[in-house]
Amino acid sequence: MLLAPDEALAMDVHGGKEAAVLVPLFDNGGLHAVFTRRRHDLRRHAGEISFPGGRRDDDEALVDTALREAHEEVGLPPAAVTVVGALPPTPTFVTNYAIYPFVGVIEPGFAWVLQQTEVDEVLELSLDELRAGYGERRLVRRGIPFRTPTYETGGHVIWGATARILGDLLARTSR
Repeated sequence: MLLAPDEALAMDVHGGKEAAVLVPLFDNGGLHAVFTRRRHDLRRHAGEISFPGGRRDDDEALVDTALREAHEEVGLPPAAVTVVGALPPTPTFVTNYAIYPFVGVIEPGFAWVLQQTEVDEVLELSLDELRAGYGERRLVRRGIPFRTPTYETGGHVIWGATARILGDLLARTSR
């Protein structure tokens, strides 16, 4: 069961900077989530898979941050999203963010418009396939090997804060 957005906003989370992501879901013969693959030439999180989102602007509600960022990054208008709940906020360890995920339902078949400076591609991934692709894997980041929970499907590997958010989503949407 998803949290009400107010419940998620009231939770304590470590992080000096607030950010929000939209977890867009659609049903197309099973639930699918929408992710972005960040460009490989970015300074931070290059090539990583994430939900559309970013840093909160001053005096902006976090749910509005998630909707604004999804519109900017993949062309998804806020009016095309029905926010149905939230997930617990997730801290990032290296960048010191508190990420607030909001879950929204969209129609399948949306024509994505990518923000070319940040987004390399949009991925529409089956939750069932992601659930089946869970495992702890050895990754190497900046020359340092580590073991971490991951989700893999179709050659796409999701890890880090996005994997933690996805894991919570999968636990709350399991049958």
